[in-house]
Amino acid sequence: MVDIQNINGYGIEDPGFALLREVAQKILIEREPSSELEWSSVKDFAQVGKYCPEEAREARQSVLPDSSLNLTELEAGFKQLLGGGSGYADLPYFGDPDDSRGAVKAVPQDNGFGIGIPETEKLRSLHYEEVDTLNSEEIKKDFPVLHQKVNGHDLVWLDNGATTQKPIQVIDKISDYYKNYNSNIHRGAHTLAARATDAYEEAREKVQRFINAATSEEIIFVRGTTEGINLVAQTYGRQFLTPGDEVIVSELDHHANIVPWQQVAHERGATLKAIPTDKNGDLILSEFERLITPRTRFVSVGHVNNTFGTINDVKRIIDIAHGHNIPVLIDGAQSIAHTPVDVQQLGADFFVFSGHKIYGPNGIGVVYGRKDLLDKMQPWQGGGNMIKDVTIERTEYNVPPARFEAGTPNVADAIGLGAALDYVSHLGIRNIEAHEHKLTEYAREQLAQIKGLTLIGNPKNRVSVVSFVLDGIPVPETGTLLDKEGIAVRAGHHCAQPALRALGYEMSVRPTFALYNTREDVDKLVIAVRKIVGQRSK
Repeated sequence: MVDIQNINGYGIEDPGFALLREVAQKILIEREPSSELEWSSVKDFAQVGKYCPEEAREARQSVLPDSSLNLTELEAGFKQLLGGGSGYADLPYFGDPDDSRGAVKAVPQDNGFGIGIPETEKLRSLHYEEVDTLNSEEIKKDFPVLHQKVNGHDLVWLDNGATTQKPIQVIDKISDYYKNYNSNIHRGAHTLAARATDAYEEAREKVQRFINAATSEEIIFVRGTTEGINLVAQTYGRQFLTPGDEVIVSELDHHANIVPWQQVAHERGATLKAIPTDKNGDLILSEFERLITPRTRFVSVGHVNNTFGTINDVKRIIDIAHGHNIPVLIDGAQSIAHTPVDVQQLGADFFVFSGHKIYGPNGIGVVYGRKDLLDKMQPWQGGGNMIKDVTIERTEYNVPPARFEAGTPNVADAIGLGAALDYVSHLGIRNIEAHEHKLTEYAREQLAQIKGLTLIGNPKNRVSVVSFVLDGIPVPETGTLLDKEGIAVRAGHHCAQPALRALGYEMSVRPTFALYNTREDVDKLVIAVRKIVGQRSK
């Protein structure tokens, strides 16, 4: 069937296509019901112009290609489109009239393949626009910061691995808190304290549901992933590590998952080991099993690498570790916005992430910890809220999560994080994952064609990250030159020096993609890189 939704890249909601829908309706009405519509060529179809004004003729000329079409299929597609279908007479779609965000208002039935489209040879070969359920151009309207010019160019934000931008829904939620019910929580007897407390605890419940924790008592609010890992290292690690014990991390980890464990291992007389990576940027899990000894006490690894986009098989890592009764922490900073997380299905003992990586505010993050483990752990910081009773001689600590949230919490940003999770949930994490995967593969494909550009890493399973270097052009200079074109990327070692060095590099240029990025963003990046290479070669 001819893809009448997407001829020359037009979507079903495009104004030009709306005009063509009207044209098709008039044609079908004026036809004799029993006759066959016989158009000998696309040239004859130009006659549709007599049914509507000049703009319709212009729309027809821009939508219909010059080459010949199978007009029987085109007519059948129009019929199905007019009936509220997808434009494919042979594909099962189920309409969702309430969905105002997708570029196509017919939603595929969830049959377990990708974003829920039944796996057929035809669907596997569809173009990107035909399977992507996110309308990124429409979504981009929710992000005020993206609507500006940088150095005379429209901003292209491809530094999402460092931080994501914030939708107006999150900004408004934080503003609403400060405008209407700013208060400290838990200890106030007045109305605003009750409202603030309810909103704060509701945010905790949203986190619980988003990662499928067993109870909200397993959710601790912290400043971010770095503080979360330090909390676990300085509580569980300091409490249970003894001289001669071992902690295992990986070469792919962010420095935030290496340095805290180095510090506590040095303090406790323990040893730090690392799972090695191969030249593609994949962990060598057979080596992980060899690293485990009777003295291994803890494993802490990243879910997704921030430099190559490697999706580590954390389920297998957890299963192997649990086979030796070793608890596992998963650093989810780079996975939380890109792929579904179910801490119970994974079997994670701890899982940490930052709000600013998932369209939430800076300065807020989460530690998930199994309740039985949190109950055993001593607090890290002392102060208000984390106590039950205090005398000069002794302190009785509160139960988790309050035990680990000393002092006045970041109420506003916890509420903002809850709003961000609502936003992502509304769009659907599976839909986001599919969109970003297609975008990442498109970027790799286009960048790989540039002479003098080397892609770094080629992991089997990856998401949202591309890393590259240019021959003869220093990485920091490349980042500066891209900024002159209005394109924001990260250029450096990405706080992941062991990962880069494992593949023989010190730095890289790193564009990273999010739900509001489009193919046009990738094209602008590719054009800018070609310009940089071309100017240098002169």
